[in-house]
Amino acid sequence: MKLLSPAISSLARMRLWRIEGWKNNPIDSQREVLQDLVTSAQYTEFGRQYNFSQLFTIRSFKQSVPIHEYDDMKPYIQRIMKGEQNVLWNTPIFWFAKSSGTTSDKSKFIPISEESLEDCHYKAAKDVLTMYYQYNPDSELLTGKGLVLGGSHTISPMNHEAQYGDLSAVLLQNSPFWGHWLRTPDLSIALMDEWENKIEKLANSTIKENVTSISGVPTWTLVLFKRILEITGKKNMADVWPSLQLYMHGGVSFTPYKEQFQKLIGKDIHYLEMYNASEGFFAAQEIPGDDGMLLFTDHGIFMEFMPVSEYGKSDPETIGLDEVEKGKNYALVISTNGGLWRYLLGDTIQFTSLRPFRIKVSGRLKHYINAFGEELIIDNTDKAIAIASGKTGAIVNDYTAAPVYFSDLANGAHEWLIEFEKVPDSLDHFVKELDNALKSLNSDYEAKRHKSIALGMPVLRVIKKGIFSEWLRSKGKLGGQHKVPRLSNERTQLEEILKMNNAANG
Repeated sequence: MKLLSPAISSLARMRLWRIEGWKNNPIDSQREVLQDLVTSAQYTEFGRQYNFSQLFTIRSFKQSVPIHEYDDMKPYIQRIMKGEQNVLWNTPIFWFAKSSGTTSDKSKFIPISEESLEDCHYKAAKDVLTMYYQYNPDSELLTGKGLVLGGSHTISPMNHEAQYGDLSAVLLQNSPFWGHWLRTPDLSIALMDEWENKIEKLANSTIKENVTSISGVPTWTLVLFKRILEITGKKNMADVWPSLQLYMHGGVSFTPYKEQFQKLIGKDIHYLEMYNASEGFFAAQEIPGDDGMLLFTDHGIFMEFMPVSEYGKSDPETIGLDEVEKGKNYALVISTNGGLWRYLLGDTIQFTSLRPFRIKVSGRLKHYINAFGEELIIDNTDKAIAIASGKTGAIVNDYTAAPVYFSDLANGAHEWLIEFEKVPDSLDHFVKELDNALKSLNSDYEAKRHKSIALGMPVLRVIKKGIFSEWLRSKGKLGGQHKVPRLSNERTQLEEILKMNNAANG
């Protein structure tokens, strides 16, 4: 197998010139992507409705097609799930990526076309591999297997030809035959939907494999690590998988988890962040540890950037790559080769570099706290948790926060529910460091905290281990890509979790 590494490295270098093409000419690449999308879909029902055959510029496209949220696209998607075709996209759609709902629905169903698989998700995955080999030319990554903690899929009751599942499950189910040689576990285990049993089978089936890379949500990867160490009696994962060299993550910030990973793995490995959602593969780190992820501009997705201040307006404005600025929050608006048109994704991003264009995910449009004008986003809270943990010796597994509103007896505050892997010696010290870190990271929070006039000290509740998972299970969202929302502007989920915790503590 070691003979494979030089061959793969050579192929990666051959592919590099294509990456350099769109990396160095991102605006031209985006213009061509939009032209291809509109041309392909001009005779679909959606394309006829919005006169795609007459749209020849980005400006005319934006003037003709309104911005859509999921509820706007839902009627079209439901018809496709029932068997209609040529509605949003010009090739047949039989697969749908199921993701957590941020709308009135429990789940969203994102159409997946052959083009979105091949020209977006798989193409981007190959580019990630190419970039990794560019900076690690002697890597033996592909002499072993990649452990994938994927989700599940099931047959849709609406139409026997249509299937849906977590994005990872859809990608696994449709991956080329050679992909199965390089992956573990067996597909029957990878696609299981009952996560407690799945973790057990994952652990037992992969212990003896030569695992060189892992991809998955951090929380479930840690659960798997701990179970494997229990079964084997090994000190760390490096003793189980000596050739492990890469962990690929996305979906949630890795900042609160990195210390635990380093401790459990027991040696230095590379960590790569990827921005791969149900709607598309948008970006990935070129270099492990680099600041920001390279924006993928030639992968079947046309991107617009909405300043967050525009959100909620009847006719919000968006800008292109030629107008974006570093450090500002933008909501991502996408048009895709899966049939999403000017679709408001819901994520907020910031540019960390403009030459080339690199981004980081800063939060969610609907996952923030702005009860008192503090405009607290997930990027702030993830970093603050990491800072407070570092200064107090704590290790945080998971958290959520929501506002405590003004009352006759007290001013407002933020209430934090935190599950610790390692509880700090002093909770008061942790809260103080958390508060100081938030002040240093967010000037609006700092202003509202001035003399505690508008906003008091954070209120901390320690949550029993397993309660967050129990809450996810109660929502039918345990495992896969599901995670506890970090921030909310209202208290519903926080109260539900707190009630479960109080019941568990008697």
